[in-house]
Amino acid sequence: MHHQFRTAEGPVEVTLAKQGEVWHLGEHQASVGRDGRLMIQLANGTSGHATVAKVGDVWWVHFEGHTFCLERIEPGASQSEDGGGLTAPMPGKVLDVLVEVGQLVEAGQTLMVLEAMKMEHRILASTSGQVTGIHFSAGEQVQQGSVLLEMAESED
Repeated sequence: MHHQFRTAEGPVEVTLAKQGEVWHLGEHQASVGRDGRLMIQLANGTSGHATVAKVGDVWWVHFEGHTFCLERIEPGASQSEDGGGLTAPMPGKVLDVLVEVGQLVEAGQTLMVLEAMKMEHRILASTSGQVTGIHFSAGEQVQQGSVLLEMAESED
């Protein structure tokens, strides 16, 4: 499974794979001991127990005297073929539009919320840029592949 997390340093890509009782997080490993504690082994050989707490959509990981704050970036709309629009990942209903035309947004920022399959799905900016068009309002139904929003990438 491939996931993306938002951190203070920017987005982090993580690939998870499970083999038996061991989770592989890229080059690192994690497993749950008989005592229920999470054991982390880093690629550099450092290992120890981690404490993990989930508050809302945010994971707090305490390991080796450090605290890491990770927020999972949900897979959302994909970039349209012309590169400027964000398309609906599945049919659903727009619950909320959180941006306006002309607004500057950061990569990973929530732009719109869809309801599909009785779940809420956040539509996130894949890059930093400016919203140039919004094609649906709250309450409207969308079909899979419909262009929801248009963005122009920032040139920094």
